[in-house]
Amino acid sequence: MAYILAADIGGTKTNIGIFDSEQGCRNSIVEETLLCKNYSNFNELLHDFLNEKEYPIERACFAAAGPVREGRVRLTNLPWTLDENELKDFLGILSVYVINDLVALAYSIPELTEKDTVTLHEGTPEKLGTIGIVAPGTGLGMSFLVWDGLKYIACPSESGHACFSPASEEELELLRFLLPQKKHVSFEYLCSGMGMPHIYKYLKEKVGLEEPDWLNIQVTEAKDPTPVIVQVALNKEIECNICLETVRFFIKILAVASGNLAVTAMTTGGIYLGGGMLPGLLSFLQEDVFRMRFVEKGEMSRLLENIPISVITNPKAGLIGAATFTTYI
Repeated sequence: MAYILAADIGGTKTNIGIFDSEQGCRNSIVEETLLCKNYSNFNELLHDFLNEKEYPIERACFAAAGPVREGRVRLTNLPWTLDENELKDFLGILSVYVINDLVALAYSIPELTEKDTVTLHEGTPEKLGTIGIVAPGTGLGMSFLVWDGLKYIACPSESGHACFSPASEEELELLRFLLPQKKHVSFEYLCSGMGMPHIYKYLKEKVGLEEPDWLNIQVTEAKDPTPVIVQVALNKEIECNICLETVRFFIKILAVASGNLAVTAMTTGGIYLGGGMLPGLLSFLQEDVFRMRFVEKGEMSRLLENIPISVITNPKAGLIGAATFTTYI
């Protein structure tokens, strides 16, 4: 019996658990969700979680949002640094791995069942074809799975930080609005939790969509305006055009980014959309606009029409993937 310690570290919260390798990596023995803001570093969080837990850990894998180089990562949206060698000393074990959070999410894909996803488009998947993963959350993560002849291997990517490429006149106007304020406008700058307020600001200040006084108060006073915008957009009892158009604009940009990954990595096995934001936006994703914008790639449109698209609804998929990674080593 081998016990696995795994964690999926986001910009806001960390899902962490202990798994029994003989029982598989879908279900943990013990699991918690801890807020990152309550800890000055990851070791403090680990100490808090492991306190009074007497499982003999043999392997550990920690998934973090940021580029991992030689077993070390400085998180993109959190002032933490993780280092495999330091964590080995801290835990007193030799098998410790630090991987990108989207790599972990990718490794969860083979472990997911139908109840863990919602299909947006069935398509015609190519057997053993490359699979793409796009996940807007605190930031915008991307990765992809390639078949090596025996199994799927996850490849990291920081494509979310690639320059935002307008695919329509309205997106071009959005970029023109943002460039005087920020030299590098990435897809993440718009297609993430922190990005949605930038779209909202554009629609308010440049397009001139009306912002009701009550909404102005809520958005101004909120530490994070994104949940306010989304909740108002989802409320069918409130007709608020600026919130609806903000979310729909966000969905269009997500579709463009996902289509870009599809043609870049030839993801004929499918595209999976993950991240904490999307399960709450399913009704918008199921509208025609997402798939229409996804396939708009000129000569490659026919290729993209056959690519299946699914939304990962299991909030612990990244944690499952981190635990699963240790079984590949």
